[in-house]
Amino acid sequence: MHFTSARHRRRAPSVIIVSLIDVLLVVLIFLMVTTTFKKVEPMLKLTLPESKQAKPGASDAKPFVIFVSTNAPYFYLGEKPVTLDRLQSELTAAAKKDPQLQVLIKADRRSPVGESIKLWDAAIAAHAGSINFVTEKAAKR
Repeated sequence: MHFTSARHRRRAPSVIIVSLIDVLLVVLIFLMVTTTFKKVEPMLKLTLPESKQAKPGASDAKPFVIFVSTNAPYFYLGEKPVTLDRLQSELTAAAKKDPQLQVLIKADRRSPVGESIKLWDAAIAAHAGSINFVTEKAAKR
């Protein structure tokens, strides 16, 4: 038994693409604005040694920062590992550009002391203006 005489055809559902693009653009802009940007620190996680005599450094000029890790390759400029010879040539070139070049050595407390001494010698040979080790202020107990 048919209670309706005419069959109603159903229309296929449609999706309006233009409004979806607008929504996606708004979400994309929201994500770009709310994203926090990472500081320019190397991927090395160094545990700096503590010192009771630590003082804040003067930040007049941009220092030449060298990182020393606990295992080979020991030396890093930024995030890229370098050899001692390459580091020596980089130091010499930087010292020629700036005679008052400030070299900062950030060595992990478990890194070999001999590697830090090699850096010290390389900076002296390059005629750097000042050479400093970066430490953390000792916690008061």
